[in-house]
Amino acid sequence: MAKKANKKQDVAQLVTEDLVAKIKTESAALDNLKFNHAVTTLGNPASIRAKRREVARLHTELTKRKNETKA
Repeated sequence: MAKKANKKQDVAQLVTEDLVAKIKTESAALDNLKFNHAVTTLGNPASIRAKRREVARLHTELTKRKNETKA
């Protein structure tokens, strides 16, 4: 549980520009994992799930920041 809290804090500390760049790189890595899994089986298919959740965590933080600036 502490591991997830650390990730959340790490994401919250990123500057918005870095957050957008990280979303782009993590999304590309997720696409690459999906492609590799379609071609051959992965050693750890749960890595797709972990990467997808990481991308979602980043998107959530970005949306939170956008909503804070509107208010």
